[in-house]
Amino acid sequence: MNRMEDAKKKYEDIPVPEALGQRVQAAVARSKKQQRKKRITRLFYRAAGRSLTAAAAVVAVFTLMVNTNTVFADTVSEIPVVGAAARLLTFRSFTEENEDMKIAVEVPEIETIEQDTGGLADSINQEIYRLCLEYAEGAKKRAVEYREAFLATGGTKEEWAAHNIEIWVWYELKSQTADRISFVVQGTENWSSAYNEGKYYNLDLKNGKRLSLKDILGEDYKKIADDAVRSQIPEKERETGVKFWKAEEGGFEGITDETPFYINEAGEPVVVFAPYEIAPGAAGEVEFVIKG
Repeated sequence: MNRMEDAKKKYEDIPVPEALGQRVQAAVARSKKQQRKKRITRLFYRAAGRSLTAAAAVVAVFTLMVNTNTVFADTVSEIPVVGAAARLLTFRSFTEENEDMKIAVEVPEIETIEQDTGGLADSINQEIYRLCLEYAEGAKKRAVEYREAFLATGGTKEEWAAHNIEIWVWYELKSQTADRISFVVQGTENWSSAYNEGKYYNLDLKNGKRLSLKDILGEDYKKIADDAVRSQIPEKERETGVKFWKAEEGGFEGITDETPFYINEAGEPVVVFAPYEIAPGAAGEVEFVIKG
């Protein structure tokens, strides 16, 4: 169980705003207002290359921003998947800046449109709200402790300022169909990858439940996933230039029911391993597409 999953136990005393449910118009209004605000960081924004034709540039920028920029995704949610039961919106967004750090937090929520999810949406929204606050508060504490240690060991305030400590809590929509949505809530600190956290949500909106690998791949899901991961490791080693650990050295031993995953646009589950989980940190976060 990672730190983000622990948040439910640690932050039960955080007040959760009422009426996390139907607020489509209010959420859209917030989205438009947020676009006028100056961001602390353009976290994953990339412009389309000048060599693209005008039409191709529009398509490229639209696709890129939907998948990587939550403010833009918030606005695009005004054009949901046809017949979709819900959509993902920014529920709360705030920034904080002082001499020690910069913080940008965007808390998403699932906004039901017509279909009742049997309480699933409200439950997930409350969980996400707590997780985001848990991560932000924990990251601030870590940054303060890091600053104290840095100064205590001879570092100067000017040198500390050059670290430009930034903390982000954000989300990314991975895929959506009429009855299913997959997204990740991410916490990132630019000074230490060891504390980066991701919580993945794969929801069956029609039946009001969380989707598991078993739901998608069937009874043999563990064998299917294990075989897929093992067959792709050599390719990942070539891509990253990093030799993955063997199972007996702490490497991949097999997926479990707790292995995080998301669903891509093709409807395939993609399992995710954090840095240092099955390979040296230089490999970064590693993903494996599981084809059933």
